[in-house]
Amino acid sequence: MKIYLIFLCCVFSFKAFAQDAPVKWATQETFFEDLTGKDLPSFNGVTINKKPFSNIDLKNQIVVINFWFEKCPPCIAEMPELNNLVAKYGKKAVRFIGITHDSPAIARRFQKRNGYKYEIVSLSNDEIRKLNVNHGFPSNVLVGKDSKIIYATANISFSDPQFKAKSVLFEEKLKIELKN
Repeated sequence: MKIYLIFLCCVFSFKAFAQDAPVKWATQETFFEDLTGKDLPSFNGVTINKKPFSNIDLKNQIVVINFWFEKCPPCIAEMPELNNLVAKYGKKAVRFIGITHDSPAIARRFQKRNGYKYEIVSLSNDEIRKLNVNHGFPSNVLVGKDSKIIYATANISFSDPQFKAKSVLFEEKLKIELKN
């Protein structure tokens, strides 16, 4: 009888602590949503010219960060659209940074061959993991002048229906930040 009562107490105690709200499953989307409002974490890397580069170099700037690597077909596919963003906003106080785990030499060759217009910074795989703001490749992160993440999304494409709405939202948030 004692064991039965203990079992019932445990069951009812567990029920009292059960969550009533719907479960929010972790997805790429929820990962990106959870970044909004957080500080851009610190990181250290090198440019394609082997100069040190860190998050400190981005202080008080609006920054678009693209996570990519040379052998990533979706990364390469979105680059013309990313270059269009540079053409539209590059002279309006927006800094465009491409972060890759490729070596500076490989990234420099890639940039020359493909015309990718972002400044490229090479980080080690470990440094990218510690940074923890990308959730796969490609990932795109908009950071405000206050170093807080405004918005993050996977692919940027204004023509692919799968990515268009989020790409338009990304650009709208960029425009709002430019007005502030």
